[in-house]
Amino acid sequence: MNFVIIGGEAAGMSAAAKARRVNPNATITVYEASEIISFGACGLPYYVADEFQDAGYMSEFTPAQFAERGITVKTGHRITKLDAERKKLEIVHQGETFIAEYDRLMIATGAREVLPPVSGLDKQGVHTLRVMQDGISLKEAIQNESCQHVTVIGSGFIGLEVAEAMIHQGKKVRLIERAERLIPDAFDAEISVHFSSELEKAGVEIHTGESLKNVLGEEKVSGIETDKGQYATDLVVVCTGVKPNTEFLKETGINTLDNGAIVVDRQGKTSLTDVWAAGDCATIWHSVSGENVYIPLATGANKLGRMIGDNIVQVEGEPLEFPGSLGTSCVRVLGLEAGRTGLSEQEALRAGFKVKTVTIKDKCHTNYCEGQSDMHMKLVYEEGSKRILGAQIIGYKGAVHRIDAMAIAVSTGLSTSQLGMMDFAYAPPFARTWDIMNVAGNVAK
Repeated sequence: MNFVIIGGEAAGMSAAAKARRVNPNATITVYEASEIISFGACGLPYYVADEFQDAGYMSEFTPAQFAERGITVKTGHRITKLDAERKKLEIVHQGETFIAEYDRLMIATGAREVLPPVSGLDKQGVHTLRVMQDGISLKEAIQNESCQHVTVIGSGFIGLEVAEAMIHQGKKVRLIERAERLIPDAFDAEISVHFSSELEKAGVEIHTGESLKNVLGEEKVSGIETDKGQYATDLVVVCTGVKPNTEFLKETGINTLDNGAIVVDRQGKTSLTDVWAAGDCATIWHSVSGENVYIPLATGANKLGRMIGDNIVQVEGEPLEFPGSLGTSCVRVLGLEAGRTGLSEQEALRAGFKVKTVTIKDKCHTNYCEGQSDMHMKLVYEEGSKRILGAQIIGYKGAVHRIDAMAIAVSTGLSTSQLGMMDFAYAPPFARTWDIMNVAGNVAK
């Protein structure tokens, strides 16, 4: 069997490693457009913030290490065309084009940054943060003494993490978000309001409901223009989201979402024969809404990729089915940490649920132990059955680990009543006798 993978990051390399273990006789070849494989982009803001110095930590394995396992990895190879009927790939390497064949194919081409449709993004001093060189270039740029003020465009996970990184680097920070509040796609308003407070305490100038229109300056950035004014700045970091790298598939007729994400079933199969897909270029099945959704997270990419690696080289037996994603994710913003799992209130409404919610404020642990602080939790649940559909927690201590417990609650279909009586661990430095999760479950009516 000739198994070919397009893309050498999380999903692709997880599939390659698993496929080799399942089928020692398969021929496995990975084509990667860049020169780096097994790259974890999630580490980039922390590298820029100087939380670690060696950029190589973000690339876990090398092509040589995979070669030792019998997996051929070819970097600097870009796929420009897929002929699914003839099972052929058109590949460009160092200016030359050649054709490769496959028996079974996995597409794991990831995503690239979405840039706003404005002029001036090509000026010196405008940065994005998606690949390793982006992180290296940005870190070098902010070492220049002339760089004192940084403007971050977009307040998703990366935007907030970049803002924090710049604060750690001693910069004055402005944050521009076109929505009416920060990180609107991930957290509900009752939770996201606390990010604003934390950033403002650190001196961040926050502009919500404001859109970038132009980057000012001759060759180098001198400022930005929005729909509400002009502001001087020394450097701009654009963090306005990502879109799937799937343009080369347009002529194949493959089934995609409107944003280009490849639609896959629960086995990871696409609409094309003998073609699978996973990672930031593809959809993932949501176990609560029951829909194929676009959630570009490393956790889902690794898990679905690993499962595809098993399915794609099987010669007998039943294929595995993906149990589903909850979109469980988390972020740190200065002293705050926050996590979410399952559906937000709006996501639950769009999925057709009759929704009820409760938002509460409590403490992370008992008052006589040092470090007690506020914690906020929002619970999203179904009217009538009281089945928990989603949860969000934010606080200064212990919020993210609690969201892991809530992920179990959502995935097992727990009711708010069951959550209210759940036997969570208690000791004064860690929790109160009635944990915030118990309280939320008991308050939900």
